[in-house]
Amino acid sequence: MERVNQYLDEQASLDTLRFITCGSVDDGKSTLIGRMLFEAQMIFEDQVASLKSDSKKMGTQGGDIDFALLVDGLASEREQGITIDVAYRFFSTDRRKFIVADTPGHEQYTRNMVTGASTADVAVILIDARQGVLTQTRRHSMICSVLGIKQVVIAINKMDLVDYRQDVFNRIIDDYRAFSKDLQFTEMTAIPMSALKGDNIIERSSHMHWYQGPTLLGLLETVDPRASRVKHALRFPVQWVNRPNLDFRGFSGTIEAGTATLGQSIRVLPSGATAKIQGFVLFEDHLESAEAGQAVTLTLDSEIDASRGDVIVAADAPCEVSDQFEVNIVWMDQEPGYLGRSVWLKLGTTQVNTHITAIKHKININTFEHMAATQLELNDLSVVTVKTDRPIAFERYQDCAPMGAFILIDRMSNHTVAAGMIKFALRRAKNVHRQKLEVDKVARRTLNGHRSQVLWFTGLSGSGKSTIANALEKALHAQGIRTYVLDGDNVRHGLNSDLGFTDADRVENIRRIGEVAKLMVDAGVVVLTAFISPFRAERDMVRGLFEDDEFVEIFVDTPLEVAEARDPKGLYQKARRGEIPNFTGIGSPYEAPINPDVHIHNDHESVEETVRRLLAELSFR
Repeated sequence: MERVNQYLDEQASLDTLRFITCGSVDDGKSTLIGRMLFEAQMIFEDQVASLKSDSKKMGTQGGDIDFALLVDGLASEREQGITIDVAYRFFSTDRRKFIVADTPGHEQYTRNMVTGASTADVAVILIDARQGVLTQTRRHSMICSVLGIKQVVIAINKMDLVDYRQDVFNRIIDDYRAFSKDLQFTEMTAIPMSALKGDNIIERSSHMHWYQGPTLLGLLETVDPRASRVKHALRFPVQWVNRPNLDFRGFSGTIEAGTATLGQSIRVLPSGATAKIQGFVLFEDHLESAEAGQAVTLTLDSEIDASRGDVIVAADAPCEVSDQFEVNIVWMDQEPGYLGRSVWLKLGTTQVNTHITAIKHKININTFEHMAATQLELNDLSVVTVKTDRPIAFERYQDCAPMGAFILIDRMSNHTVAAGMIKFALRRAKNVHRQKLEVDKVARRTLNGHRSQVLWFTGLSGSGKSTIANALEKALHAQGIRTYVLDGDNVRHGLNSDLGFTDADRVENIRRIGEVAKLMVDAGVVVLTAFISPFRAERDMVRGLFEDDEFVEIFVDTPLEVAEARDPKGLYQKARRGEIPNFTGIGSPYEAPINPDVHIHNDHESVEETVRRLLAELSFR
């Protein structure tokens, strides 16, 4: 028992290195990890027996063990001999513990590779000695660079299939260095190896006497990825306010960078409140200090306002706060990303509403060429600008990865659609400030004698939105209520005359209208908008601009065949003939509201009846 406890204590004292294996299809990533697990004696006898049996059944290595089967767990992965999902494996040596992410090589699974790379300290980029540097090798290398991985191992695998030739190794390394000279790697080590045969994995190869560098495991045991994080200034995102009783209030979370000590002066961002650290709590233990990587509860010497999403930083070295950024982004969704579309941005414990304000360019992963783009497609690596609805604390990803890495989440489906890295805050965010005005929305409403709000009519072309909005405005005007109708066609003659009818332009069209409507509601006016507004995400984004009682979604529900039969402008006929591409209901979808505030069945309700109903159901005074 004493020996067991001693072993557990030794393991607990070891630090952990997270690394990723990546590269093109069939470069041997899974085989490499399987070999390392096998050589490190991290699999049990029954697993070895099962592995030998599975290897014979699959027949991929003749009579030898197929180490890739240790990692490729999905049936589809084994059948195709590829990796689809990210597979995490844990193992340890006498010097260090390891968490390795085996990521897929196929282009369509690049988003899974991004997931694995996002938490890695080191990247092991495999290259098949027979194939050399391929497109996916370039893509994964660029993603590793963009994600801030500084230390990479270039593993030239399958050297046994090229007779362990030094000239092959040298040629591939020269090609890779020429390609990667503009990437942000600080340390690059090239190792010739054979994952299947075990050459230069743990033991030095007897077939490559010309190579005098380290083995792969020997190198991974000596890498020091945490040094820079510990030396950084204190960064402590608040995950939870710990208040078990009236006598205790602490702030729980993980220290992402720096060291915290008793009595240290801190600042809470974005509010700027200051205090001093009074103590560190770890269940029953109390510490004198804590450093990067430790999960602790901090107590402060004064009662200041801090909540989940705030960041506790060193008072003498605070990070920046902003609401506009230029970022690198990897788009990970099948649906394209558009300018203006509202999504959630999650950075650490902070989650804020945001939208893309500009797509500066996307990057060609083969030539590094900057290419124009109007939307974000699956696996695109792009540079964009974003704006959040409130300021957040951050750092450049290159300076402190945990404070600069974020994901974008679709507001409707909650799917992760992108991973991003902050490059810098836009200068205009620091130079533009809100001007406090003495006459506010409440004062304007009081002068007008009625509430201000937006009545958002949505439905197919020909459903009757503009007709109903116009009739309702006349009725409200007769009652002395100040109104204005924003009509889809009228707005496209001026404000939105530069927009077409692609999905991207439709998104921007609604974003602009939402901002205009917000200004008019602030002016104390009842705004009636008549737009198809086909996408739920944009309608939800516009709703988020207003207070709870200021936005009324009115769904003018008219069947397609009825709207097409009306066709007052002849647009459906043109769309059917192919003269109008992307026409809603024909060439582009309409996403009907799931739970509208008002549901109008316009095919069996007259305009007069609809107006009377709206006047009765809605409150204007």
